[in-house]
Amino acid sequence: MNNYEVGPESLKKLFSLGDFPWSTTKDISQTREVIGQERGVNSILFGLNMNSAGYNIYVTGMRNTGRRTSVYEILRKVASKQRVPDDWFYVYNFQDPDRPRTIHLPPGQGKVFRENMRRLIYHLKIDLIKRFQSEEYDKQKKAITERFTDQKKELFSRLEKKAKEKSLGILRTPLGFSPIPLKEDGTPLNKEEYQDLSEEEKKKIENRISIFQEEIQKAFQQIELLERKSQGKLDEFNKKLASSIVESRIKILRDKHEGFPDLLKYLGEVKDDITQNIDIFLNKEKGKTLSLEKRLSISSPFIKYQVNVIVDNSGLKHAPVIEQNNPTYNNMFGTIERVAYLGSYITDFTRIKTGSVARANGGYLVVDALKVLTNSFVWDALKRTLREKQVKTEDITQQYGFVSTTGLSPSPIPLDIKVVMVGSATIFGLLHLHDEDFQKIFKVRADFDYESSIDEDSIRKCAEFVCKICNEEKLPHCDKSGMSAILSYSSRLAEDQEKFSLQFGKIADLLREASFFAQKDHRTYISTHYVEKAVEEQEYRSSLLKDKVQEMIKRNFILIDVKGEKVGQVNGLSIYNYGNFMFGKPTRVTAQTFMGNKGVVHIDRDVKLSGKTHNKGVMIISGYLGGKFGTHLPLALSASLTFEQSYSYVEGDSASSTELLAILSSLAKAPVKQGIAVTGSVNQKGEIQPIGGVNKKIEGFFEVCQTKNLTGEQGVIIPKSNLGNLMLKDKIIEAVKEGKFHIWAISTIDQGIEILTGVPAGKRQKDGSFPKGTINRRVEDQLRHLLVEAEKIKEQIKTLVKK
Repeated sequence: MNNYEVGPESLKKLFSLGDFPWSTTKDISQTREVIGQERGVNSILFGLNMNSAGYNIYVTGMRNTGRRTSVYEILRKVASKQRVPDDWFYVYNFQDPDRPRTIHLPPGQGKVFRENMRRLIYHLKIDLIKRFQSEEYDKQKKAITERFTDQKKELFSRLEKKAKEKSLGILRTPLGFSPIPLKEDGTPLNKEEYQDLSEEEKKKIENRISIFQEEIQKAFQQIELLERKSQGKLDEFNKKLASSIVESRIKILRDKHEGFPDLLKYLGEVKDDITQNIDIFLNKEKGKTLSLEKRLSISSPFIKYQVNVIVDNSGLKHAPVIEQNNPTYNNMFGTIERVAYLGSYITDFTRIKTGSVARANGGYLVVDALKVLTNSFVWDALKRTLREKQVKTEDITQQYGFVSTTGLSPSPIPLDIKVVMVGSATIFGLLHLHDEDFQKIFKVRADFDYESSIDEDSIRKCAEFVCKICNEEKLPHCDKSGMSAILSYSSRLAEDQEKFSLQFGKIADLLREASFFAQKDHRTYISTHYVEKAVEEQEYRSSLLKDKVQEMIKRNFILIDVKGEKVGQVNGLSIYNYGNFMFGKPTRVTAQTFMGNKGVVHIDRDVKLSGKTHNKGVMIISGYLGGKFGTHLPLALSASLTFEQSYSYVEGDSASSTELLAILSSLAKAPVKQGIAVTGSVNQKGEIQPIGGVNKKIEGFFEVCQTKNLTGEQGVIIPKSNLGNLMLKDKIIEAVKEGKFHIWAISTIDQGIEILTGVPAGKRQKDGSFPKGTINRRVEDQLRHLLVEAEKIKEQIKTLVKK
């Protein structure tokens, strides 16, 4: 087999960079969303253009691919062509104070109206006090009261006259009028004189008083009626006077806001309420016990005339694009704040606070799916809001019965919004399967790719993205070698010689770190050296566990042979995921074969240390052995497999070819070269299938061989279909070129066993047998021998049973 010398060098030949502006200072207009993301971008644009209900967008894709930034830039471009939505504000509801009303005005007019209302109340306080304390008002008030005072005097005079006719007088008390007896000279009869009277005279006086008491009662009722008429006339006069003052001020606001019926209706209610409550403007409420409604304001009885602007779009130039990174219920839908007062909690409409949904009304809202689902009550509220097309500001503690006090129920705001939810494909699948509302509300899926094909256009766009980051963050630009190294790194992330990774977050971080090292050395441009140094530093910061594993292998705590030959023992390759860092590690795979009927037994599976995919691979091995050898003779085989010194969970089928090769070596009694590691999945036909992490696996075994000294006979067997995924480090490529390390690509298990043993695998001949001396012939001979021995044992058992 030939060695395959592959890696970044092969990719660099594609980078015919020409006269690219690697150090340009001009603005790069290309943005990351157009680099290989046409499908995702077009899906988003489709959803944005659909005006029907439910066409909100769920964005999926790998993290660090710039999907969130791309979404935001797309929304900003679309929103820039749309008008700024109206301002929204809450006002006091004079008919139902517990249900504050919403009113909307053109953008920027909300806070203007709030200021106008503040100035209205301010000027009315001055105008009303000034008018009601004027001499002219006192004269008019006096004229009204005097007219009724004269009538009361005349009524009292008639009453006194009637009393004198009955020898009685009238005494005024705080409780009203009280009749008293008079002497002949018209003076009141005192207590002593009254006691000296005879019982008959006393009785006559009491009868006169009793009869006259009815006259007093009638007169008292007439006086009360006159007082009510007097007060009514005075109130009517006051209201008329106040109404004219208020009307003159409110007319100015009406003229400014013609064409807004809701606002004009509210101003009419304001006028009526002020006219009915002149006393609070004249400071006549001092010392009185206020009603609960007035105590709600605590600090000012004028609070009901305030305007609570909850959505102020005065600073916008286009439709809003809101990104909520902390989608709690209050942040999304607002809240109604409460304050402690006299042992209770009270609130008013000015304490209504809005959330992101209301602020994004008329535009776009971007949220993270996982955060929405993990914040209590948010998902249900979001579905309800989108379904009803209105946003309600509710007190969540009251809604779910956490507090027993009553509160406000503000009027809802009509909603016109597009929600873009960014999340994983797993969450999308779960919601689509288990939540019926999700399918109706989020009808558009925009799936962002994680890689892009390499061509001249994508190379240019990736390079322009790098320049864009440098311009925006004022970093040194890349020279030609630095740009080539960055693009090679991108292909290494994709693990594909024909692809670029779209994990822009990682690429941008590498660029920033390479820039740091270049600036530290006072360099004008970023070269290959600084890119490679940044990669090395990234690996160094995260490679503690990897270094510990390498040390344990070096000290033979983990047994790995890279020299010599052994039967039934092959070096497999596995991937360890350590947070944000992955590395490859060789693992010894051993097989023991012997007579029996259990077939292939994997120790890790029996002790439940392996996953379903790995178990499937083991069963495929049984299928391969049965198909290859079981058609010519029954199999009397038991084979024991295990990953030596593996104490953690094993998953994946990339070691199935390694396990099969170990079994074949054990059956054929053919020593395997320990300097060669194997990775690859196998099917029942013996074909080698591609696996993931091929670069990490090769690099992991290379470092072990390097630690134990390279011999020139070491290397790795990989699936031939993984050749296009090779993006190896330069040191491995150099070792391959110099013949110190080898990479073999195979497509069948027979090719693998030939490399490992140096013995031909052998193909079945016309007579059904394999050529003598080949691996397959030796395997079949051993299987036949096991069968014969098994038959002998059966006969011996039968003989013993008969005896």
